[in-house]
Amino acid sequence: MDKYSRFHTSSSYLLVRLEHVAVVVVCTALTLAHLDELSWGRFIATFVLIDLVGYIPGTIAFHRTKDPIHPGYHYAYNLCHSYLTAGAIVLLWAWTDGLEWAMMAFPIHLSGDRGIFGNIYKPSSLPFEPVAPLKER
Repeated sequence: MDKYSRFHTSSSYLLVRLEHVAVVVVCTALTLAHLDELSWGRFIATFVLIDLVGYIPGTIAFHRTKDPIHPGYHYAYNLCHSYLTAGAIVLLWAWTDGLEWAMMAFPIHLSGDRGIFGNIYKPSSLPFEPVAPLKER
């Protein structure tokens, strides 16, 4: 891949996913190593909030209609599942409350979506949920 050939082959997509699985493994290990310092309430709230705002509304809208859904659902997903957004939230969180291990919910969730489920960003030109091409159905 380069700036002119912006697509994944099966093997490059697998490599991207494996990198994200490695991030999940490392971040999970670090979090587990600091369980005594972890605020479970904040960790779970952070982990769930990403999908509560960015995924659930779009998937409900997608499953309620056969028509294309509003692109705002795709944009909300992409905003909530962005490392840039997560980084801004972590900076604000750290500035107001200090660093804490609950912040690891961000990379675990985001890299879990990318590595385990294969979800990266959702282009508004495609269905909100994955749809197999006709030849694969």
